[in-house]
Amino acid sequence: MFQITPYHSSEYEKWNAFVERSKNATFLFDRHYMDYHADRFQDASLMFYLEGRLVALLPAHKDGDTLCSHNGLTYGGLIMDEKATAKRISVLFAEMNDYLRNQGFRTVFYKPVPWIYHQYAAEEDLYALYNVCKAQLVGRDVAAVACTNHLLPWRNIRKQGAKKAIQHGCVIRGGENYSDFWDILTENLQTKYGVSPVHTLDEIHLLHHLFPKQIRLFVAEINGRVMGGTVLYMTRNVVHVQYISASAEGKRLHVLDCLFDFLLENLPQECHYFDFGKSTATDSCLLNASLAYQKEGFGARSICYDTYQWNL
Repeated sequence: MFQITPYHSSEYEKWNAFVERSKNATFLFDRHYMDYHADRFQDASLMFYLEGRLVALLPAHKDGDTLCSHNGLTYGGLIMDEKATAKRISVLFAEMNDYLRNQGFRTVFYKPVPWIYHQYAAEEDLYALYNVCKAQLVGRDVAAVACTNHLLPWRNIRKQGAKKAIQHGCVIRGGENYSDFWDILTENLQTKYGVSPVHTLDEIHLLHHLFPKQIRLFVAEINGRVMGGTVLYMTRNVVHVQYISASAEGKRLHVLDCLFDFLLENLPQECHYFDFGKSTATDSCLLNASLAYQKEGFGARSICYDTYQWNL
């Protein structure tokens, strides 16, 4: 029923055009974004045709005999158009599993796009995972999300923090100079966790150049000095906090409370959700309770980023 073909770089325009019109994709699936770290992942993305028409994409990479969708992205999963139905996608997964088996794959890891990013209802894949693939839930990260048309009250500690920062002259600015913020971010990650940011400074500059409207930096300054900031990923109806950090002095003066006060007051009209990001430790799904408490203090509540696995 479906014609399944591996993605080739010559088809990037067709791929990107489908991403743009799909009901559940974001710019993370644009090939310009996916391919910035192509040297780290062996691409195994798939394109699905029905009667000669492109109807779905699967961003994926190969790791031995395992297909992953996608370890280089916050989420992966099947990208569908508005004509996707439960029956059609169930058939697609059955035929995809046969295809992958014939290609020598034995296991699939699958991270679906969380529902807040959907333009229309788009959980046909979740039903197929259960009914066709007999997939197991093997990972669940929790993130804090504020519904922008029904913001919950802030905790007093966050309100008081924002006032304190303003009293000390905190000013919020958008900009393109990531260097000062990256120094703060890198120092904090190295000190607390012994790791570096997922993106290097050069990579985030490149990605911002490629996606200037979607990837944006906001910093909190006092007396012209950057005390903290955030890198936002702006998708169609979600503003996602990709990075956030503050210096020791910035934390003492609560500049991040001031920063989020500004951002939540100045969201794009089309934004439905503000995603503060995950509050679970990388690779363990263990809750960082203090981090979750901080985000929930801004009126955010939980959604899940899931990972499924099934054998072929």
